[in-house]
Amino acid sequence: MASGQSWKEKYLQELESADNREQEWKAERNTLERMLVRTSLASEGQTPELDRLLARVRKDLRKKKVNVDAWRELQEQIDRQVTLLDERPSSADRGRQEEAPSSDFVSHQNESAVPGDERDIEDNTQRLRIARRVGQLLGQMLNQVTLEPAAETRARGLQQVLLSSNDWKVLREGLNHVAELVIAAITRSQREFEAFLKRLDERLEVLREHFSDQSSAQSGRLDATESLDREIREGLERVGLDIQASDDLQELKQSVSRHLESIGDAVGRFHVQETEREKALSEQLAAMQEKIAAMEAHSEQMQGQVLRERQRAMTDLLTQLPNREAWQERLSFECNRWQRYQHPLTIGLLDIDYFKRVNDSYGHKAGDRVLQLIARELRERLRNTDFIARYGGEEFVLLFPETSPEDAQAVMDKLRHHISNLPFHFSGEPVMVTFSVGLAGFAPGDSEDSVFERSDRALYLAKDGGRNCVQIDAGAPDQ
Repeated sequence: MASGQSWKEKYLQELESADNREQEWKAERNTLERMLVRTSLASEGQTPELDRLLARVRKDLRKKKVNVDAWRELQEQIDRQVTLLDERPSSADRGRQEEAPSSDFVSHQNESAVPGDERDIEDNTQRLRIARRVGQLLGQMLNQVTLEPAAETRARGLQQVLLSSNDWKVLREGLNHVAELVIAAITRSQREFEAFLKRLDERLEVLREHFSDQSSAQSGRLDATESLDREIREGLERVGLDIQASDDLQELKQSVSRHLESIGDAVGRFHVQETEREKALSEQLAAMQEKIAAMEAHSEQMQGQVLRERQRAMTDLLTQLPNREAWQERLSFECNRWQRYQHPLTIGLLDIDYFKRVNDSYGHKAGDRVLQLIARELRERLRNTDFIARYGGEEFVLLFPETSPEDAQAVMDKLRHHISNLPFHFSGEPVMVTFSVGLAGFAPGDSEDSVFERSDRALYLAKDGGRNCVQIDAGAPDQ
């Protein structure tokens, strides 16, 4: 029974792993769908035909069932519309293609050229904004979805192009490849899950066959035992009848000998059958043990993969800090712990000052370096028991267990002075990096949301008070 229970547990573990994998695949698909919806909405307003195709994309996504072949055709239609959009002459080009106007209209022509140029600039700005947004969404997708190594390398390069290039032809080509990457991610996740289910089904079939063989062997053993018992009883009955009917001692001896020999043959046959049966079962058991060892090795491999995927899903790729999802999980844990023991617990919300100015002046790579610098200093200078995560953009969130807001303020002030004095240069120019922090401590009546809102309020006060400072919100939860 212990062995049977062990097999049952293994079945349940495999089924639970399959269910977890399905949930992960669904989460990845939902992320991709949200990315496509946001991208399509951001791209509307160019041409009626392109708007119609993008509306079809969103309609298919709402059905929760995508025909990959139909989507490839849809992608080609969208590519053609984007190409036509790019080849559409600007107002300045149309003006050059017309014949030279008469002198009476020269002044009017020059006056109308300025609004046309402004429209061109506005169109280009809108295109760049769309490309940057798609690049950000692509980064979010890569943080949550696993691609083939070659596809991931290509996606990383594509993300950099979308975030940094100002050449519309290059950006247009990059945008054309986004849909291909999304389809590749969905197809790969679905294919991996189907392969996992197939392997699970094969292993369960092996176990079913083994138990079927065991059941057949047990049934054969029972039949053989009943047959032996029957032959022995019949032989003994015949011996008894011969003894009663026989008057000749010599004939009686011969008869008894024949019956005993028949019983001995039956016992011998039973012994041979049992030996063969035990040998077959022993061979099946050895084969099964090998398959169990392979299944356990594969199970450990799958558990390691799930652990790595979970770690990847909970980590911000740029800073290697925990991400927003990891923050919510840790915040819930620390909040429950505070409710039990009522020990001091402080939340911090950190925002880099003038971060947009760094991006606009020196580029996104410089902004990435600033984020990595802040993340590194936070990791190195805070306690192991403190928790730091990137909340989004230039915002970081912090948890200080066993720490009052006043003590957390002293720590963050030291860190703020240290970072502002670091030698940081962009394009040969020295740049001072500073940040502002809002702090709030848990108090009776508080919840996760209420403390976070109070720390956000304190951060606003720090920003409004000139930045590069740490503010504490001392308000009660009900204020």
